Formats: sequence, C-alpha cells, structure tokens
Amino acid sequence: MSVTRRDLLASGAAAVAAAAGAAVAAPVGYADDSRINGMFAALSDALLIDSPETATSLALDKGLRASLKSQLSDASWAHVSQDHVTCAARLDKLNAISTVGLSPKAALNKVVVAYALELGRDGGRFAFGTNTLNAAMNEAATPYVVSQETGGFVTVPEFLDSQHQIEIPADCEAYLSRMQAFAAMLDRETDRIRRDADMGVVLPNFLLNTALGQMQAALKVRAEHQRIVTSLTTRAAKKNLGDYTGRAVKLVAGEILPAIARQVDALSSLKTRATADAGVWKLKDGEAYYDWLLRVGTTTTMSAQEVHQMGLEQNAALEARMDGLLRKQGLTKGSVADRMTALSNDPRFLFPETDAARIQIIAYLNKLIATTRTQMPKLSNLKLKAPVLVKRVPLDIQDGAPLGYMNPGSLDGSRPSIYYINLKTNANWPRYSLPTLTHHETIPGHAWQGAYLTETGKLPLIRIILSGFNAYVEGWALYAEQLTDEIGMYAEDPFGQLGYLAAQKMRAGRLVVDTGLHAERWTREKAVDWFQQCTGDPRDSVVSEVDRYCGTPGQACGYKVGHTELMRLRDTAKSALGPRFSLQDYNDRVVEAGAVPLTVLAQVIDQHVRAAKGGP
Repeated sequence: MSVTRRDLLASGAAAVAAAAGAAVAAPVGYADDSRINGMFAALSDALLIDSPETATSLALDKGLRASLKSQLSDASWAHVSQDHVTCAARLDKLNAISTVGLSPKAALNKVVVAYALELGRDGGRFAFGTNTLNAAMNEAATPYVVSQETGGFVTVPEFLDSQHQIEIPADCEAYLSRMQAFAAMLDRETDRIRRDADMGVVLPNFLLNTALGQMQAALKVRAEHQRIVTSLTTRAAKKNLGDYTGRAVKLVAGEILPAIARQVDALSSLKTRATADAGVWKLKDGEAYYDWLLRVGTTTTMSAQEVHQMGLEQNAALEARMDGLLRKQGLTKGSVADRMTALSNDPRFLFPETDAARIQIIAYLNKLIATTRTQMPKLSNLKLKAPVLVKRVPLDIQDGAPLGYMNPGSLDGSRPSIYYINLKTNANWPRYSLPTLTHHETIPGHAWQGAYLTETGKLPLIRIILSGFNAYVEGWALYAEQLTDEIGMYAEDPFGQLGYLAAQKMRAGRLVVDTGLHAERWTREKAVDWFQQCTGDPRDSVVSEVDRYCGTPGQACGYKVGHTELMRLRDTAKSALGPRFSLQDYNDRVVEAGAVPLTVLAQVIDQHVRAAKGGP
C-alpha cells in the first residue's frame, strides 16, 4: 500500500498548489515578501528564546543572543501549557498575509511554517506530557514528561558535553549557569510528573523501571566524576581557562543530585499505579491523541489501520527478496527471521565484547563514511562537506537510548554532525548491519541532508529551526540507504545487502508494531515477540526498539511512510521525464526543498518535473 493522492490532498496539498499558483501570478516585486520575511525573523527569534538549546545547537548563542548560552528551556507546566495558544496566535497572523503578492519561495515557506504551527496548536488538546511545537519538530512528542529516553536527565548532560562550546571564560560561566538551570528543570519536570499522574498519565511499569535504573545509577556516582562536571573541567583545562572543578562539583552535589533524587522519589511513588499497558489508548482521548501523533510523525492523514496495513504489505515484499538472497548464500532452512538470527550469531560477523572492539567498531564506521563520500557524485551534484564525528552513546544513558542517532552540525561549521552508536553490547552489531545504519545516519542520509541547511545559507532561519518534519527527515535517510544499494555498494557484499534489506524490513515492521501498541492494544510482550519474529534481531535490541515506540508513539512510523512517498514521487518523475530524468537532479531537488511535510514535497517535485519539461 502506498501513500495515496487522497491522503496527500487531505493533508493540504491542494492548499500548497493554490499557494504556488497564486505566487506565480503575483505582480513583479512581490510586495508582501518583506512583510512575511519580517514575521519569520521575529518568529525565529521567539523560538530561539523559547529553546536556548536550539540556539546553541545552531551556534546562534552569540552576539545579541549571547545570553541564551546561559539558559535552558522553561520546563514548567505554566510555560509548556501556553505553547498551543502561542502557536494559534502566530498562525492567525501568518494566515492574515495573503498568498497573492508573495514570491514562490515565500509562498512555499508560508505553507511549511503554517503546517508546523498547526501541529503545535493542535497538540494543546492533550494537556499532559510534552506535545509542543518544539517537541513535534524534534521527534520528541510524548505523553510522558520523563522516560528512559526523554526528560532533562537524559538530554541535558549530553547536550552540554557535545554542543555547548567552551572557548573563553564566559563560556565556562554560561555552562555553570546551565548546570544550575538543569537542577531547576529537573524539579519542574518532577512537578509535571505528579500533575500528570493525577490525570492518570503514568509511565508503563517497564519504562518506569528503566528510567529509575538510569537515575539511581547516576546517584551512585560521586559528584566530581559526573560527566556534567568532567566535560567542563577537562575542556576548560585544555583551553587554559582555569579550574572550575570546585564550583561544578558544588552545583552537582548541592543542587543537581538532590533534584535527581527528588525525581527518583516522584517516579518511585508511582510504582503501585504503573501498569504494563503499553499504548496511549489507555489515556483519555487516547485515539485522538494517537491520530495527532501519527500526523506529527507522518505529515499525512493516514489512519492507524492504513499505516498498519502498509507495514504488513511491505514487510512481506521485503521478506520475499531476503529469502532469495539467503538461498543464494546456501541458507535455506527456517524462516527468514530464523536465518537472520543465525547470521547475527555467526562468529564471522561478530565483534568481541570488549572495549578494544568498540574502538574497532568506531574506526570501521569512519572508514565506511570515507568510502561513501567517494560515491556521492553518483547521487548528487551538490558540493557539500557534511563533516561527521562518530561517538559512542554515553554510558550513563545507554540503557534507554536508541541504538543509533544523529545530532546535526552547527550553522557556523564549528561543530560537525555527531553520529551516535549504542555500544552497550556489541552483540547488537554484527558487521553486516553497520553499513546501512551508517548510510542512514551520515552520508548520504541525515548528515548530508542536514549539511544543505547548515552550509548553503539558501533557506531562511525559520526553515532551519522548523526542520524536523519527521517523515521527510527519516524518509530521506531510509531512501539514502536504498540509494547506496542501487549504486552497487553491496555488489561484492551480499551479507551487507542482507543487512540493508533487514533494516528496511525492520522499518516496515515498525509500522505494524507502533500501530499495534497504540491502536490495536497490543501488549509489550506481543509487540516484542512479533517484532523479533519479523526481524530475527537479538531480543535485547528488539526490546529497546519496542520500548522506544512506547515512549514516543508515532515517531517510528515516519520512516517507511516518508520513504514510500519519496519512491512514489521518484517513479512519477521518471515516468513523466523519461530519458530526461536524472537521479542526481531528483535527489538534489528533494534536499534543496529543506525539511517539509510530505504534502509540500509532492508539490516541489511536481514543479521540478514541469521545469525539466521546459514549463513554468
């Protein structure tokens, strides 16, 4: 099953087409561009103030925005609960500007920003968890303030370590201020945990236990050994900026660890109320909430049943292809999952369970990235640098962290994209599984697509801030995995090709499992069993994946929905252009669009086809 034209039109593609058409007919000069661009600039400033972490991530926490480097987001319910009101007011102002009189680019930007604001506005119906514009744009919309992968305990120490730059003494002072703000954030989250619990919103017991385990382990680490301390003191010492150890230790011992302990107490008090119910169906308005989460995750109006069916159909097709490849390797006995399980336990593909092997894995990933760079002219005419740093997921959050993820680079080039791989156990990473993950996260996936935003300066700041449309971002990365197969990077590596197909199959399975949990009322155990039978992956890996879908519902559905639409659009362009079709041009038009809803992407490619034919 594919994303149909009906799905796209229902999501607003007709409005995009009308905007583009009206813009083309607008008078020369585009009188309203300056007005809407001024609104976008003001909105960008407001969003950066609301999320100082974003300002730091983009290296915009300097100059007139330097004060943001000392701050963290306001995590209080009083602040969070106003997000949808603010989004609605901003949307009204934006819609008051007629599309007539806007240039095509401004009209496109208007539709993209309006879509994001609509998501933020509509999230206000669900007065719990974190259902804000910022969450929707960061793959972090969740019913739970704190979980094994969300909340300040998980995000802030790593953010300070990898994104807060230390160059001058003022940076160290700003870091200390953020340490103090971190303690306040934890307490505000704790207040919201209690508030939500009074409304019946409590972590499933298995997620609660993981989150508590991570926090309780952190409480056992002496203040001077906490990563939030050593990151500052080590980097300050390298720059000869002075000794900040005493002040940092005092903040951890006196403010941060007590705040974590209070959060532990709050979560522990919910153990008797936590159940094994894994899905959001258990919440008030749970069905409507999951519909919103799917809209955030897929930027379509596909129902849970349609998403579920898409997953089943694509899973079956991928399984048939894998079966043929396995047979060519002499692997004929058992199900595809059984044979993949056997491969994952084959000593030929396993790294030893040692730290030396973990270093070897990092080196292998860097080599993969370097090799893929040499192949990029086959896929793109863009001359992007897309620097990437490969890092292990920090030990203090690896129990609840995803298996792999990417943090984008800064706008000024001072910090590269960071590719994290979870090396809690090397058994999760047979060698043949690593190339496709690396292509997804780095080149030509996330790091390449993100580099267009940070290196070219061709999109306004508002489009970079609101660049987290999940189905586009993750759909592109999944499509990037396919591209490397199509240009022959597995021509002499049949097991690597099986790893690629297994990863595609896993993403199809995600559609089934996510909707199974949240719409079909599957238990966690059923989800884990089905997913393991689908993928053949190690059970620990499968449990980590399923728990992720329980904590951030709908997000995992964006990958295959986005990938499916990218392939549909490519097939349409190929059919329309015939010999004039260029793979590089198609890929570049997708990347140059910037992160957009799938509805908007369809219009971008329609316009590309018309232009390639010599039309307007």
